[in-house]
Amino acid sequence: MKKIISIKKTLGVLVILLVSSFSFGQKQPQLSDPEIASVAVVANQIDISYAEIAIEKSKDKEIKEFATLMMTDHKAVIGQAVALVKKLGVTPKDNAVSQSLLSASENTKKELRAKKGKDFNKAYIDNEVAYHKAVIAAVRDLLIPQAKNTELKSLLEAVLPALETHLSHAEMVQHKFSK
Repeated sequence: MKKIISIKKTLGVLVILLVSSFSFGQKQPQLSDPEIASVAVVANQIDISYAEIAIEKSKDKEIKEFATLMMTDHKAVIGQAVALVKKLGVTPKDNAVSQSLLSASENTKKELRAKKGKDFNKAYIDNEVAYHKAVIAAVRDLLIPQAKNTELKSLLEAVLPALETHLSHAEMVQHKFSK
């Protein structure tokens, strides 16, 4: 139970970092297009790393299939982002948001690696639900509004429905483990 609370706390920090917690009145970070590209790539890399852990640790067919889908889809998004930044001659720029995402993900990965069996499956899918909610909010409320380049904005807008589909899928899998 302590570990689940810790993962949720880490995800809470992630949500605050991503969308700057409008309800708490914190100032929203201002990101340039190269910084937005970095955040987008890092967010996808993080979910790939969670999926790798799930594929390695889980024995559950549905968890493994979901994790494989996450790896495939998020690698494809990274590929699209890399192609776009090359086309535009832009280098993704590391920033406080992307660094904070990576830092928070390290705690989550450590906690996931410490779990086994059904506890792992539940923690992984709970994390996927929360993570996708946070990323969707960040893309919709932070990255798209701040993107100045129309092609970058279009890519982010095009990825949003896929993220929403991932969330719906994760919630269906989560229902299995909440019983």
